[in-house]
Amino acid sequence: MTKEPTLVIMAAGMGSRYGGLKQVDTITDTDEIIVDFSLYDAMLAGFDRAIFIIREEHRDLFREVIDERAGRFMKIEYAYQKIDDIPQGVAVPEDRKKPWGTAHAVLSCRDMIDGPFAVINADDYYGPDGFAAIYEYLTTNEDGEKQEYCMVGYKLENTVTENGTVSRGVCTIDENGNLADVTERTKIKEVDGRISYTEDEGETWIPLPDGTIVSMNFWGFTAGMMNELKDGMDEFFETKFISDPVKSECYLPAVADNLIKTGKANVKVLNSSDAWYGITYPEDKEDVKNALESMKDKGLYPPKLWK
Repeated sequence: MTKEPTLVIMAAGMGSRYGGLKQVDTITDTDEIIVDFSLYDAMLAGFDRAIFIIREEHRDLFREVIDERAGRFMKIEYAYQKIDDIPQGVAVPEDRKKPWGTAHAVLSCRDMIDGPFAVINADDYYGPDGFAAIYEYLTTNEDGEKQEYCMVGYKLENTVTENGTVSRGVCTIDENGNLADVTERTKIKEVDGRISYTEDEGETWIPLPDGTIVSMNFWGFTAGMMNELKDGMDEFFETKFISDPVKSECYLPAVADNLIKTGKANVKVLNSSDAWYGITYPEDKEDVKNALESMKDKGLYPPKLWK
């Protein structure tokens, strides 16, 4: 019997393209933020504990927004992603402005988790199907010869914005429904009617097939992933950090991809029929608001989530 899973919410980003702390920016007429919907869907799926990974200087702001609402129905805790949380002997470059990526973010709560856990972004709307599927998986599957992970996949065409480029983990799925490969593409957008990515700052654009499944950082892991993340960060500081100490990051999908390729883990791809919504740019906000208010109007959510 597995332990009850924890929901880990990555909320330490600064929202450079958005122009502010979008994780706590109100999105509905009743002042909900996007993560309110994720917490609500997660609670209905069975999750009763959530850990927010934030910057320590934002603690009071998050507690004011989260604790008095969702915190009345779920156990809410906080972990802090710190730029100086790095292996002994490594120095933070003087010009480094932000921490070390999503793998580093999740590792920030390593001392708070001893069982299975799901991971999401604070500024994405995932829909109830994904939370129900990932909760069922985490409570019915355990590690065997390999570590047994999972992720919720979304169709690429449902995850882009008209307002600029987005970063997505582009997935290949094998005949058993497991993730075979995930490649982080940091600049994706629609170009000449095709969703494409660039690796040379827009000099050339490479089209991606319709129906491509992408990772939106909605993952399910067993407790052993924390040790794998530590090893992944150690390797990062021995390789990518050396070549680009100011901007390089260690991405969560990259660590998962390496575990797949080395035969240490399976990652089952769970399908969600829900639409994904997110805010990358200020111009995205109105579209997301309209979508969420429409769901309320249809009775998919109550008029006010946390009564």
